[in-house]
Amino acid sequence: MTRGLGPLSAGLLLLLSSRKGTAVLPGVPIKEYNDGDQVILKVKKLNSARTQLPYDFYELPFCEPKKKVNFDENLGEILTGDKILNSPYEIQMNRNIPDSISDPIRKVPSCPTGKKLDKKNLAKFYSMIKDEYVVEWIVDNLPVVQKLSSRGPDGTELLSTGFELGKPGAGGDEVILFNHVDLKLFWHDPSKDKKKPEADASNRKRIVGAEVTPRSVDLTHGGRSPDQPYTAEQVALGQVPPLVIKKDQETADVFFTYTVTWQENPDVRWATRWDPLLKTGDPPQIHWFSIVYSLMVVFFLSGMVAMILLRTLLRDIARYNDLDNVEEAQEESGWKLVHADVFRKPNYFTFLCTCVGSGTQIGGMLLITIGLSAIGLFSPAVRGTLLQGALMLFAFCGFPAGYVAARFCKLYAEDINVRSVKITLYTSLVFPGLAFFVFFMLNLALSYEGASNAVHFSTLFLLLVTWLGISTPLVFMGSYFGFRPEPISLPVRTNQIPRQIPAQSIITHPIITSLIGGLLPYGAAFTELFFIMQSVWHHQYYYFFGFLALTVIIVGITCAEISISFAYFQLVGEDYNWWWRSFMASATSGLHVFLYAILYFSNLKITRVVSSCLYFGYMFLFSTAFGLFTGAVGFISTFIFVRAIYGSIKID
Repeated sequence: MTRGLGPLSAGLLLLLSSRKGTAVLPGVPIKEYNDGDQVILKVKKLNSARTQLPYDFYELPFCEPKKKVNFDENLGEILTGDKILNSPYEIQMNRNIPDSISDPIRKVPSCPTGKKLDKKNLAKFYSMIKDEYVVEWIVDNLPVVQKLSSRGPDGTELLSTGFELGKPGAGGDEVILFNHVDLKLFWHDPSKDKKKPEADASNRKRIVGAEVTPRSVDLTHGGRSPDQPYTAEQVALGQVPPLVIKKDQETADVFFTYTVTWQENPDVRWATRWDPLLKTGDPPQIHWFSIVYSLMVVFFLSGMVAMILLRTLLRDIARYNDLDNVEEAQEESGWKLVHADVFRKPNYFTFLCTCVGSGTQIGGMLLITIGLSAIGLFSPAVRGTLLQGALMLFAFCGFPAGYVAARFCKLYAEDINVRSVKITLYTSLVFPGLAFFVFFMLNLALSYEGASNAVHFSTLFLLLVTWLGISTPLVFMGSYFGFRPEPISLPVRTNQIPRQIPAQSIITHPIITSLIGGLLPYGAAFTELFFIMQSVWHHQYYYFFGFLALTVIIVGITCAEISISFAYFQLVGEDYNWWWRSFMASATSGLHVFLYAILYFSNLKITRVVSSCLYFGYMFLFSTAFGLFTGAVGFISTFIFVRAIYGSIKID
């Protein structure tokens, strides 16, 4: 087993070295501009790590365009609440606004007279600023980012997607609204690329970066006329009074202003413009340390399994096969004595097959999704494709789920017709039904809060069609092909009367062994789990799919080896109830994931009940899916192992 890890690791290391975060995606068109061409600024949503409740940008009384344009959304964008609309900001390629820093800042064209806000709208701003909401914009399919004051461990500048809506004021009952933005847009001229001699000198430019600095400007402070706005230099130097909103303030006149500065960046090209956004500030050494630690665990377990196979097991098989008669064989002790009971049908066998089938479906979806993401097919440049692709792949992986569940179900012929229907229905309905129920209940709560990721009936219907119209028929199809061949042959016969199991040590209690076994797969996945949760719940980009692919392989090997090891020592103790234990020895890693999610919850500083339900609801589903996947890997590996060792001995 350790030998097989070499080429896998080498291949994935090659993948990692060739995927340093570049987000070039086939099918994403390059857009070029001439000087003076219109550049569209799109608004996305308002988001907060404290509430986890996104809202439409125009949920707040910002300046609106004369005609709103809702850009097309895929299923992934709908589920994440990414409702992309146009904005009233007028921007032209390579045209600074204003022309000089000594000129006045520009008011948003659609509301030059400002917005007179009443108490209700001011309360909205006040509440969202207190909840640390950020504004997400898009320019030329690039998210507008804000530079952070801190730097990464390697000294690089850290970027945050979006910018703050405001910040707390000097007093505890006031906030400062960022009603002014300084946009800094970067362009690149492809005709100047030395490696592109064929490029023409058309002077067409490509946008390769968009940064924003939010500021607060009170144009009417001290009775000042809003028709005499401050200059761009005054705003940049902080020589203007901020716009303060007090709690329970009745009215306020708010003017939204902006500046635009263009700058050439010859070092960043269109193909690599996403690279700065995909750097989270965490050095790759952390991921490598985790991989090395996980590999050490794998090598340790591999050594244990190798010892079992090469020393103990092969020696036992040779001794057992060399015995002269059955009486001598019966005097032996250990795993050989339970050969007539080792394949006895376990309790709740139908449910076990269902869990293994569902774990196969989740594992297939996970592996394909990570693989496609690692080669760039699921890129952040095309928003929502990762989530949409994962959902569709889960539906299509219903076929192997039904097939695997059916193959194990057919091990025992009694009541096969009844159990075949039950197991197919369970595999197609239990876990997807649980996921849909949790999603539906959370969606009701999101709808009550008015969040933008609350989906309408049409989206719910689409999810039902994906589940019942694609996944379920594929499960039935896989089950049909799984029941067609002859059942998997078992190497030994099972006695009608079960053998009495000797008293077992407290250390081998199923609960203890399961909890200990689940720690190892969880430990192997811990580092990547942390980065994934940080990306999801703090609204950051995750693009370490090369590391994630290697981590999943290590987790799979760990699950197989820990389940095999525990099953062997259990059989040595003459306890033949290995079926469920081999599954649970790895599946309890999902419990450890959920326990970690409880600890991680304190980092989010969530106070709302709905937000808490949202977090724990989705983490419950994720933990369950992780447990089913790891449990299926452990069980299938152990079944192959047990079938192989009992097929290697002579039974009279």
